[in-house]
Amino acid sequence: MNEHIATLADPLEPEQIEAYLREHPDFFAQHSDLLAELTLPHESGSAVSLVERQVAILRERNIDMRHRLSKLLDNARDNDKLFDKSKRLVLSLLEGQDMGDILDALHYSFDKDFNIHFTSVILFGNPDKVPSSQARVVSLSEAREYIGPLLKNSRAVCGTLGTKEMQFLFGEHADEIGSVATVPLIHGSAFGLLTIGNRDPQYYRSSMGTLFLSYIAEVLNRLLPKYLPR
Repeated sequence: MNEHIATLADPLEPEQIEAYLREHPDFFAQHSDLLAELTLPHESGSAVSLVERQVAILRERNIDMRHRLSKLLDNARDNDKLFDKSKRLVLSLLEGQDMGDILDALHYSFDKDFNIHFTSVILFGNPDKVPSSQARVVSLSEAREYIGPLLKNSRAVCGTLGTKEMQFLFGEHADEIGSVATVPLIHGSAFGLLTIGNRDPQYYRSSMGTLFLSYIAEVLNRLLPKYLPR
């Protein structure tokens, strides 16, 4: 009997109180007078009632939710703009009557719509048989010598490249470029390389997504090969 009384007199652990309140969320509804008596320390050093603290927490959560919603709406608007610009670019590429039209449309859109600082299109073949002012045409063996590692990937990659690779892709502008995103152009086998560059070394990071560049490359993979000599 005495042991039982002693056990009941032992103070409850905080975990027990927390568990009880979680199991009985309506506890304070049935004991509303306690809310006015309970106080919590405030950052200012003064004490506030539990109700005031709850109101403050709800207000903070409301502000946080508004910020999150605003960010989601901003992202949605950005995605809408990206979709519209991508659609215009693809339609312009599809309307091209020859390789020159297609590459002109690509460079124009990258520059005006997407604010891409530098664009490089390398095509593999005989320069005499693939005339284009908007692409550099080189033999596959030469490309392998300078940018061989880039041709081993079938997917787009981002980051920084070595001096030799940058000189090969961008020529006199190589020193102006801090980071790049690049993707092979493939139709059965690699027939070229599409690379974009930015002055900011952190702009194209190895961890960033490459969905847009890969999508444009897929379109070029279907349009350009028919203009290349077999």
